[in-house]
Amino acid sequence: MKYDFPIVEAITSILPICDEFVIAVGKSDDDTLGLIRSIGSPKIRIVETVWDETLREGGRVLADETNKAYNAISADTDWCFYIQGDEVFHENDLTKIKDAMQLYRDDKTVEGLVFNHINFFGSYDFIADSRHWQKKEVRVVRKDPSIASHTKMP
Repeated sequence: MKYDFPIVEAITSILPICDEFVIAVGKSDDDTLGLIRSIGSPKIRIVETVWDETLREGGRVLADETNKAYNAISADTDWCFYIQGDEVFHENDLTKIKDAMQLYRDDKTVEGLVFNHINFFGSYDFIADSRHWQKKEVRVVRKDPSIASHTKMP
């Protein structure tokens, strides 16, 4: 809440195609936890965490937090949708996303699904368009104990 991320919009943008939504909520001095709870969906399961401040450099703490949520997802899950608190997915894309997950569900050679990605810069009036911004992102990953989040190495 402190940084005004569209966290409710992020969660609710993808919630309709999720059977379960596990979210790691770090300890904070604002009411982010209360905000997440206010969504009120029985699909949402909150994992309360404390960020390891020694992992701040290079964004390693974000990978660590992602792994905490990923590891809490039910073992019988086929696909996991990864979304950050500043992202949303358009409702018109949900059927296509769900169809792709169904199509590749039994093909264990497919470990993730890649999406085109638009980065706004500063406001919705400006699109970040340079080689420094990712144009594609993996946002659906297979639930597999060998898969984990990591940071990019320099």
